Amino acid sequence: MRLSRFTALSSSLLLGAVLALTGAGAAQAADTAALDYVALGDSYSSGVGAGSYDSASGDCKRSTKAYPVLWKNAHAPSSFAFTACSGARTGDVTANQLGPLSTATDLVSLTIGGNDAGFADVMTTCVLQSESTCINRVNQAKSYVDTTLPGKLDSVYTAVRNKAPNAHVVVLGYPRFYQLGGTCIAGLSENERSAINNAADYLNAATAKRAADHGFTFASVVPAFTGHEICSGSAWLHSVNWLNIGESYHPTASGQSGGYLPSFNGAA
Repeated sequence: MRLSRFTALSSSLLLGAVLALTGAGAAQAADTAALDYVALGDSYSSGVGAGSYDSASGDCKRSTKAYPVLWKNAHAPSSFAFTACSGARTGDVTANQLGPLSTATDLVSLTIGGNDAGFADVMTTCVLQSESTCINRVNQAKSYVDTTLPGKLDSVYTAVRNKAPNAHVVVLGYPRFYQLGGTCIAGLSENERSAINNAADYLNAATAKRAADHGFTFASVVPAFTGHEICSGSAWLHSVNWLNIGESYHPTASGQSGGYLPSFNGAA
């Protein structure tokens, strides 16, 4: 049976589209496979809270469920170096994590700044002390973000660019911790939760500005985590955990795969 001219034309166009898409996909895969990728940063990049830690990473607690490893597993870059470390501050990145960077590095990911701004102490203060003390501590952290953190971020970003002049650098931010008006019936007050969320936004805005000024891409994770904050009923973040305090206020494995990974994918 002969095909009508319309059917034949449609089939031809469909075949062409499939071939074009397949070719583009193959080319994209080839480009990705040729990448040299280095993952830097603090506990949000090392994967604290996600479990499945590489014993060889020691106190850095690099997780096999952290977004850099998940991205590596999905894209099979030609080389992958994972130096992110729990507790890292800006100075730790420049002193201890930049070894794998070179002129051959194509892609870098990074989360940094939260420890410099004292967010662990903020959360400890807010959990253990009064609302007014909590909010005062949050405001101190915001003042640090205004006055001191930009220079420290500049030092890190300049060092990364000097060592990896050809790399596409993606700086990822931090999620808001709380869904306001959510399911939590105890713990912090709504005023405290709101202040902490605002401080996260404040830190993200400062980080995004410094990243942009260095020609880096900033990737916000706030949209991906919306609906999955603490008190949401479907949290991708640990609340305070007295049995494993280090994992408190860090992304779960779902937070890494559902929050950080797609945010990085969209910017890489």
